[in-house]
Amino acid sequence: MTEPKTDLGELCELREEIVGSYPAKVGRNRSRHMQVKGCDAQPPLDANARTLPGIITTRGCAFAGCKGVVLGPIKDVVNLVHGPVGCSYYSWLTRRNFARPGESGKSFLQYCATTDMQESDIVFGGEKKLMQAIREVKQMLDPEAIAISATCPVGLIGDDIASVARDAEAELGIKVFAAGCEGYKGVSQSVGHHIACNALMENVVGSEALDSPTDFDINIFGEYNIGGDLWNVRPLLERIGYRIVSTYTGDASIHDIARAPAAKLTLLMCHRSINYATQMFWDKYRLPWLKVNYIGLEETARSLREIAAFFGDGGLAARTEQVIAAELERLEPELEHYRRRLTGKRIILFVGGSRTHHFQHLCEELGMNVVMAGYEFAHRDDYDGRQVLDEMKESSLSKVVKDLKYELEPGFEPHLNPAQLEKKQAELEHLMRYEGMTCGMREGALIIDDLNHHETEIVIRRLIPDVFCSGIKDKYVVEKMGVPSRQLHSYDYSGPYTGFDGAITFARDIDMAVSTPTTRFMTPPWRAAAPVLKPEAQTETGADKEATGA
Repeated sequence: MTEPKTDLGELCELREEIVGSYPAKVGRNRSRHMQVKGCDAQPPLDANARTLPGIITTRGCAFAGCKGVVLGPIKDVVNLVHGPVGCSYYSWLTRRNFARPGESGKSFLQYCATTDMQESDIVFGGEKKLMQAIREVKQMLDPEAIAISATCPVGLIGDDIASVARDAEAELGIKVFAAGCEGYKGVSQSVGHHIACNALMENVVGSEALDSPTDFDINIFGEYNIGGDLWNVRPLLERIGYRIVSTYTGDASIHDIARAPAAKLTLLMCHRSINYATQMFWDKYRLPWLKVNYIGLEETARSLREIAAFFGDGGLAARTEQVIAAELERLEPELEHYRRRLTGKRIILFVGGSRTHHFQHLCEELGMNVVMAGYEFAHRDDYDGRQVLDEMKESSLSKVVKDLKYELEPGFEPHLNPAQLEKKQAELEHLMRYEGMTCGMREGALIIDDLNHHETEIVIRRLIPDVFCSGIKDKYVVEKMGVPSRQLHSYDYSGPYTGFDGAITFARDIDMAVSTPTTRFMTPPWRAAAPVLKPEAQTETGADKEATGA
């Protein structure tokens, strides 16, 4: 087997090898999407650019980002997809976003609702069919609200879904709003996040008042309860003494989102998908946000301490330390068991949103070496932090979706005055700040934006990772190359991975992946064709026995 590249100079050469494998024009383009941490004379990383035609990308579309990520997990809303049935398959939520019925007793996450547009609707328009579908949804399911998401043909024929939504709301007496999230808009699913945040801000947020506000009211933003992630985080916060006003949007009620401006602080997990909302909340309600990370013992503890520090309450701080101490005492021995087994293992992280950054910390906590990391649909600030926002140039692609700007809501009294906020920002590292992924990476780590299948094969062949963590679209390509894979978009039917207990679950799953003896029977391209099972690997190791229960 070829020795994996580890030297900084060798990794810089690997970057040039990948670039050189393309035709000259394509290579120049892709070179702007690759860096090696520590190499000299590298231009700023390019991101949020269109994928080149012909390159097999793993990105999604605007419809996937809007309906699939942000609007889909709202439990008491029926998401009505306006379009042909092909894309409407995605009207059924496929990301394992969990929810429990709230006060209304309603949850529609497992329902599919679509207008099923036919050829005649494309020719003559689908607005009447959309109105009829809204009436049927109200009659059959009686949701708290109806959200309309448009697929590509709707934008091409010009159906006015916003007008239909207004008429339906007036007729039916429930909230009906539309998101023009046709899949072809923008570069990737990222623009769909923005469209969804705009739709909620314009139609839902601030439309209801919060009963009996408390001193410790918070929002949880950018947490979608995949595999039950939120259900690990919520009990921790409630044990300490916080009241959760709204989640945005995992296990969320439309009514809670409407009351979200009344909170004192917003906790931001996924920076990419919800930073649009946090910025609008700040503009309109002066509601500050804190960048948190619930992945890993150390990061969860850090986040809990910063939340308590924001409120400056002695009782909160004391309870925070009690919770952290109890959880670490309970789980640190088990984490140390997995740390012994995983230290030195090489891992690649290529996940959407901010998840690469989140899991990067936990992998390092387990002693693993993150040899390559990247995002599917990030912007440059996701890599280099929000401090680069002022130098980022707005492209014509950014004008596809309206960047809503607000003034402070008349009569709204902010929780903090400017002087108080400035003081807290000086004390708290992550208050309205996000440092990005790159700063936390080791020197020599490879960074690739919008990694494609061709580059994946080169990287695996030369870096030889012990495990590759990504999404579903490249999972099986990686496994056919003899490298174990873990799917971090829906957790391969495992999880949750957040909070203290989630760190142990993640460590267990990664240990199972790297320790399984089945990969010895694979013949990846860099191995000789025969024998398939190497003679020296025929003796089962202790790790193999433990992994298989022998």
